[in-house]
Amino acid sequence: MDFRVISIGTMDAHPIWGERAAVRTPHATTTLIRAGKANILVDPSLPEPALAARLSERSGLQPQDITHVFLTCFRPDLRRGIGAFENAAWLISEPEREGVGVPLVAGLQRAAAEGEHELKARLELDIAILHRCEPAPDRLAREVALFPLPGVTPGLSGLLLESRRFTVLVTGDAIATGEHLEQPQIVRWAADVARAKESFAEAVEIADLIVPGRDNLLVNPTKRPF
Repeated sequence: MDFRVISIGTMDAHPIWGERAAVRTPHATTTLIRAGKANILVDPSLPEPALAARLSERSGLQPQDITHVFLTCFRPDLRRGIGAFENAAWLISEPEREGVGVPLVAGLQRAAAEGEHELKARLELDIAILHRCEPAPDRLAREVALFPLPGVTPGLSGLLLESRRFTVLVTGDAIATGEHLEQPQIVRWAADVARAKESFAEAVEIADLIVPGRDNLLVNPTKRPF
């Protein structure tokens, strides 16, 4: 089993840098995990052509080589490029799938009743993507386990990569950047602040290496060198 960051994400405005308004287009860190016959792509955030190019540059793989796409949560900027992976299984945690589905359907019904055609079209697309996403199993591969990190969204889930040398945790927005890890802070858009803080603490407790939601690979500063 090995892993590689395909694209380093960023926030639209980094509050720890003193930014209050959006100064860039946000996107998530995209990670490739190769485990046995599985090629798992986590959070395909860039637009399809850019993501296909990054995948080739960083790994030599093409979109058709990806067997699974895993979404840590259903935020739109984490799944811009998902359409490039039609041959893959699309996965998301069951709590996230359930937590997102009901509000989407309710929003679609309101948009239809109020004649908001553009909003209705966007929600229909979101519902189609969510419908295509299957509930992720407890293990995506022998050394790749689902790791629930709720709080930022109701069902946010990371992936725990287990090896003999160290433990890697792909956290999504549960830990957004290196500065959020050092401070420590959770993202400003957390749906449940208390649960997000608990998940943050659990991630820090277990991981040697952290792949954050909007930054490059991080060494957990609380761990001894390995």
